[in-house]
Amino acid sequence: MKRMALALIIGSLGVTIAHADEFEVWSHDFFRPTDPLAQRDEYGFVHQGPHVNATDFAPRYHWRWAYYFKAPEQLILDPAYVGSMQTALRRLGYYCGPVDGVFTAQVADSIARMQKNYSMHVTGTLTDPVRRALHMP
Repeated sequence: MKRMALALIIGSLGVTIAHADEFEVWSHDFFRPTDPLAQRDEYGFVHQGPHVNATDFAPRYHWRWAYYFKAPEQLILDPAYVGSMQTALRRLGYYCGPVDGVFTAQVADSIARMQKNYSMHVTGTLTDPVRRALHMP
């Protein structure tokens, strides 16, 4: 009798999980976005910008974790990463230039202003604390 009750409970849990796949909240795109450099908030949720930039079509890695193994000197040469960084800086109000994927003096100045406001060591370069503050890999 106990085995039958246990089998009934396990079976009902399986049915509940199977029905959860039908809801939009549990969709694959909600938890795993296709763009690894998409804008994210402090909770990790993806926010799409209202405009499409030319750097949105630049080649990217398929997995977000691949960017964690790149040095900052390599990342500032990647147009997709720099474009995403420019968009994140613009969202926070530090950058007002074009989103073109080029690491210019204006981008360095906006990073320096952000570092000063966040009480970081001001260098004007891409560092790990800057990457964390911008919610970028």
